[in-house]
Amino acid sequence: MNKRTIGVAALAIGMGRLAWELTKRRRAVELRGATAVVCGASRGLGRAIALELGRRGVGTIGICARHEHELDKVASELRGMGVQVCAEACDLSNANEVERFLGSTCAPLGPIDILVTNAATIAVGPVESWTKDDFDRALASIFYTTLNPVLAVVPKMRQRKRGTIAVVTSIGARVGVPHLAPYCAAKFGVMGLTESLRAELAADGVNVVTVVPGLMRTGSHVHAEFKGNHDLEYAWFGTGATAPIVSIDADRAARRIVSAIARGELEVAFTPEARIAPVLRAVTPGLWAETMALAARFLPRWPGFDANAEPREGADIERTSDSRLVRAIRERGRKAAERHAQILH
Repeated sequence: MNKRTIGVAALAIGMGRLAWELTKRRRAVELRGATAVVCGASRGLGRAIALELGRRGVGTIGICARHEHELDKVASELRGMGVQVCAEACDLSNANEVERFLGSTCAPLGPIDILVTNAATIAVGPVESWTKDDFDRALASIFYTTLNPVLAVVPKMRQRKRGTIAVVTSIGARVGVPHLAPYCAAKFGVMGLTESLRAELAADGVNVVTVVPGLMRTGSHVHAEFKGNHDLEYAWFGTGATAPIVSIDADRAARRIVSAIARGELEVAFTPEARIAPVLRAVTPGLWAETMALAARFLPRWPGFDANAEPREGADIERTSDSRLVRAIRERGRKAAERHAQILH
């Protein structure tokens, strides 16, 4: 055995030892009686996570979203489970509002054991439709809505030598998806932040769980914004968002996420595409690039509208479109949208 082989073996042993020591520091989380904060909890996946935490015995939960009236029903449901609730409207892209919410407003809850960052918006359209403002909005509503609450809780978690931060990313944080450029750019940033945090906080007993969902039936397509050919962009996106086989219901996704938090997992990915796509991209980058380029050819073409034209929300497209496909997607996705509080009556 030569010196180089010995050196490689020693390095491998050292890295293995380090990984073992770091893994030992990540303990299972006792949910019963814990204190959690869920960001973006008024509807969709965030609401489902908050309710699942309540069902699993979390004693106190702070919830926030942009509009306070949308939080009322979630807060009432949690109180019906015997959970102490702190609910308040909060613009998570504003660091001062986040500090106020997690500091003074949620102070009666006690130290935060679990933080779930989930708030995000999504905009769909071809590259010709995007402006710098669109990317700025995506960073504000996706990256900074994650960064601000994380920065607010990290110091105390490190001081206490315990805590869990669960960050909901997306398959769009692992692979670039055509017609979702601002969303993917911001989600890639969230993924980089999450992986950096995990490495740095592990020695202090703070676990960072990366959640990588694929397609989910949350009903959120009604709140997505569409640019370009609105009906056709809504049609392809809504088809994936409501497909029963390749997507997962938000309640089931929430159960997977809360279980991952409880077990102290580092990453949880669900739906086949979320597991397979990153592997294919890493193993066969050339083939992956060609496949995505081919897929992009089947997406709607840029119709030549003004790039600065206002996007349209999915719900608005549903109300006004005479497209049979749009109507079919509306009917197929309506139950999920109502169940996950995307449509309020």
